[in-house]
Amino acid sequence: MKQNTYAVIMAGGIGSRFWPMSTAEHPKQFLDILGTGKTLIQQTVERFKNIVPSENILIVTNVQYKNLVLEQLPQLKEDQVLCEPARRNTAPCIAYAAYKIKKENPEATMVVAPSDHLILDQAEFDRIIDIALNEAKQEQQLVTLGIKPSRPDTGYGYIQFIDDTTSHLPEVKKVKTFTEKPILSIAKEFLTSGDFYWNSGIFIWSAQSIVKEIEIQIPDLASLFEESLPALSTENEAKKMAQIYVQCPNISIDFGVMEKAKKVKVVLADFGWSDLGTWGSLYTHLDKDEHKNATLGKKAFLYDSSNCIVNLPNDKLAVIQGLNDYIIVESDGVLLVCKKDDEQKIKQYVTDLKTRKVLS
Repeated sequence: MKQNTYAVIMAGGIGSRFWPMSTAEHPKQFLDILGTGKTLIQQTVERFKNIVPSENILIVTNVQYKNLVLEQLPQLKEDQVLCEPARRNTAPCIAYAAYKIKKENPEATMVVAPSDHLILDQAEFDRIIDIALNEAKQEQQLVTLGIKPSRPDTGYGYIQFIDDTTSHLPEVKKVKTFTEKPILSIAKEFLTSGDFYWNSGIFIWSAQSIVKEIEIQIPDLASLFEESLPALSTENEAKKMAQIYVQCPNISIDFGVMEKAKKVKVVLADFGWSDLGTWGSLYTHLDKDEHKNATLGKKAFLYDSSNCIVNLPNDKLAVIQGLNDYIIVESDGVLLVCKKDDEQKIKQYVTDLKTRKVLS
């Protein structure tokens, strides 16, 4: 029943690897990164319109982004925005939503998804989510989605799977291991083996199942949210969250729960997914010219350049010559020119600039 299905969209990150467009004040989930006329969080909410009722969509975000969420998603009510008073990674974020949903609807099943992913094949996404929801309702399973890898990417976690004899569906497998961001040689071995998929960060489970597993695997976190139960969905909720969040461990749901839980399944998927975690990942999804340059901006002129991604405001004129495999981005008076191969360093560049007090 759709009335018992909820979508929890995690929207509290700052997207520092998409700097300088993405900033702490206005992170990438609130930007139209793809040039579609809709921000990433708007696209994510729209993705769930045929899966859950609008009133069953919850956005979990940092308190500083509450107004941004309500501005961009006017169809949602204020109580559908769960405000975290501090950043504590995905386990507390998911626990907050799970305890709140379980209190309101003990029969609920949840789809948990990041707010900044790209999914190109909506029909296939709907089909895979339906399979995952059915699996999650059986035997209190925790379910995640695995994405068929197209390259030995070292920026993703990997899920190793084995056959699931309890399911007749070829997409449904048992999880054998989780591996976080392997080195290139290991990633190549994973790709060759055929039994490793990318970890999408999309989860499906009943509210009761994930609460029970948090109690087992992260008891300190569970006790904090058990304590908060009387305040949830009351006028005291924000005050209580402010009290407990400073005590929450900074831990991901993958490390805290998924890697340790006994009943974990993966549904294998291939629906045109990208986590849009870096400029390079965005590049693969943009239209390109005959020299394989992807350009966003009306006044960028490239000469003797290839395999570049350029993102400029429409009123910014730029002439770029002699670059191959570069990221060139201008936003609010800040210019980034960086090799695509070094894009993982962007986060460190931002940290360095803050240390030098060039950025606030």
